[in-house]
Amino acid sequence: MEVSASGELPAPAGSIYDRRSEIKSFDETKTGVKGLVDAGVVEIPRMFFHPPDDSKKAPGNGDSRFVFPVIDLGGMDGDPIRRKEVVEEVRKAAESWGFFEAVNHGIPASVLEEMLAGVRRFYEQDEEVKKENYTRDNSRKIVYNSNFDLYSAPAANWRDTFFSMMAPDPPPPEELPVVCRDILVQYSNHIKMLGFSLFELLSEALGLNSSHLKDMDCAEGVLVLCHYYPACPQPELTLGTSKHADNDFLTVLLQDQMGGLQVLHQNHWVDVHPTPGALVVNVGDLLQLITNDKFKSVEHRVLANSVGTRVSVACFFSTGFYPSSKLYRPIKELLTEENPPKYKETTVRDYCAYFNAKGLDGTSALLRFRL
Repeated sequence: MEVSASGELPAPAGSIYDRRSEIKSFDETKTGVKGLVDAGVVEIPRMFFHPPDDSKKAPGNGDSRFVFPVIDLGGMDGDPIRRKEVVEEVRKAAESWGFFEAVNHGIPASVLEEMLAGVRRFYEQDEEVKKENYTRDNSRKIVYNSNFDLYSAPAANWRDTFFSMMAPDPPPPEELPVVCRDILVQYSNHIKMLGFSLFELLSEALGLNSSHLKDMDCAEGVLVLCHYYPACPQPELTLGTSKHADNDFLTVLLQDQMGGLQVLHQNHWVDVHPTPGALVVNVGDLLQLITNDKFKSVEHRVLANSVGTRVSVACFFSTGFYPSSKLYRPIKELLTEENPPKYKETTVRDYCAYFNAKGLDGTSALLRFRL
């Protein structure tokens, strides 16, 4: 099938395709992709069509280049040798993959399971109750919609999302959805503590004091995004999430056992097979910026599937929705004559505003900030 230069699939002969009208009609239902599935759609609307991707699928023959890194965070307390080993593993993963899977991270399996169950409860509750939170106003304490970039991205994704800033200024508990209120607060508290530990390891991996990134407020903000990917009748035509890198310092992802997450490594798509009890950790654009490209913010995507619903929870360490004049630039301790700064300074808010306005269009937002 031919695709135009803009990424659009051709309209049937003799027809006029009004994409804007299709998007608006979909948005005004306030029921998201799940609403389409519940209505029994068998052919997905054209607004969800994605052009083919040129990157190859990684070979599944155990090629060592494509073995996704798994890091055991256990056993570091009071054991400096073990800690040094973990720091080295984190350094290698952050430099080469931009991703790793963390096991023995300290968050109980029961909390992870209940968080995923809470997300399912939110999406499976009565439509009219859900609609109360449907909005495109990101200043709201709770935001539920389908595709944050619905009106700007070249193609929509087969995914609904609700999110809330849970740090530094979380909403009052009574404003959170009752079906997942308690676990959202509990899980966010666990993630904040894990974030502190991860930023310490990353700081040491850069050869800096363990508190360096935390002192820069990299761990100050936590945005919790709860994604719902319903089964898709035509998964080969669309994606759950387009190829992109994250617009934060660090992301910690909890995914269910459905699978579908892929990371682009050496121009090959590598499956991140779900490991029970594990969390996926990845470097964001802002961490790549302040480390002057030492740590890599790597593109990833989520495939659509026809088998069943996928649920995930992505926790973004970022203050992108808060007004702040704090400027971020490459860390001076990492710079030398041979390694001069590669990025101009920016606030987190300005970076995120540019990223969100651009949408998931297949290009890196970092390019705009390069010197």
